[in-house]
Amino acid sequence: MPERIFSLASLTVLELSPPDMVEVAARAGYSHIGLRLVPATPEEHHFALVADNDLRRRTLARLRDTGIGVLDVEILRLKPDTVVAEFEPILAVGAEFGASELLVAGNDPDEQRMTEHFAELCDLAASYGLHPHLEFMPWTDARDLAQAVRVVEGAGRENGAVLVDAFHFDRSGSRLQDLARVTPSRLRYAQLCDVAGPRPTDMAEILRQARSERRFPGEGDGDLSGLLRCLPANIPLSLEIPTVHLLERGVTGLERARMALDKTRDVLARI
Repeated sequence: MPERIFSLASLTVLELSPPDMVEVAARAGYSHIGLRLVPATPEEHHFALVADNDLRRRTLARLRDTGIGVLDVEILRLKPDTVVAEFEPILAVGAEFGASELLVAGNDPDEQRMTEHFAELCDLAASYGLHPHLEFMPWTDARDLAQAVRVVEGAGRENGAVLVDAFHFDRSGSRLQDLARVTPSRLRYAQLCDVAGPRPTDMAEILRQARSERRFPGEGDGDLSGLLRCLPANIPLSLEIPTVHLLERGVTGLERARMALDKTRDVLARI
């Protein structure tokens, strides 16, 4: 069995420039990284890889020097007014970095239109060797696993996939028995973290935790063993674990990246 891919997600070390992120991933023992080509929010600190040719060149050089690969690029949003063709420059940059996976959010209350846009994106992404993954998040219009699977299957494209994030799986109330029934080819990588405490009733608090305060695997209350047993064996794992409280205490990106990987390996060793 090939060695499992561990990828350092941008949100874990969002303060780092892409070249520095590559260096940290290499030093911490990862094989891959994920690159955020489009910011998740207007307020988010962002390094403009698509527009900044010099930054892109420096990042590519660091990838070559370290041997680190790019697993996924993010984050495209399917909205009511989305024109899928306008995503092409982003897809081209993703392909330039050698990514195979593309993270997509659903922000359209019309599920049929979201499904049609997802199918169109899959067709466009195929020429760049990319597999769009619809990531369900409880505050979006792709709220849970069941809905994300419905959209991806409805789109009917071979390169379409569903992204399972352990945090969103828990906070959306998605069920392991439903995950176990998903076609394995629709699950090409997963995002891993842990989650603390019962599900908040306030969606704003869920969103705050998602973007700022997750737990390292094994340090929360999520059923990570159950989740990992329902996913395809040896599925690549993107470690997306923002810990703003540690950042504010001066814990470096390298230290946090190492903690994430060490804790993940501990959890996997127990399964």
